[in-house]
Amino acid sequence: MNLHEYQAKQLFARYGMPAPTGYACTTPREAEEAASKIGAGPWVVKCQVHAGGRGKAGGVKVVNSKEDIRAFAEAWLGKRLVTYQTDAQGQPVHQILVEAATDIDKELYLGAVVDRGTRRIVFMASTEGGVEIEKVAEETPELIHKTTIDPLAGHSLTRAVSWRSNWA
Repeated sequence: MNLHEYQAKQLFARYGMPAPTGYACTTPREAEEAASKIGAGPWVVKCQVHAGGRGKAGGVKVVNSKEDIRAFAEAWLGKRLVTYQTDAQGQPVHQILVEAATDIDKELYLGAVVDRGTRRIVFMASTEGGVEIEKVAEETPELIHKTTIDPLAGHSLTRAVSWRSNWA
């Protein structure tokens, strides 16, 4: 299962985890209306595709006006975003996430993938990750901490706390 960023943030909010207010939009008009619902800028606009490297490819931008939001949406909706994780054709941009810009004290990385070989879910976390997680993986892989979960057995709170205390 692949989730877009806005879908993951909806799940976070449902379970009480903080996430910036944001709206997935399919038209430039919806994007401008989303900014009005959020309130005063700045805002962050993000192409919603299943690939990393969106920011470096121009698919994420901090904007200060609704005109900039409209221009971003017009530039990307219906187009294809090419990143280092896509093929040469890129991925189609059907939605733009418009959200309130937030101050970032520290960027963290948390990811989950299915290891098809072991049929387990692998969670990865790093205090050094975020946008540059691939660089961290290449240069200092010991800074990425992993734990596996058997989907049939689940994960215990004790094991989760133990994993977290080993690196955070």
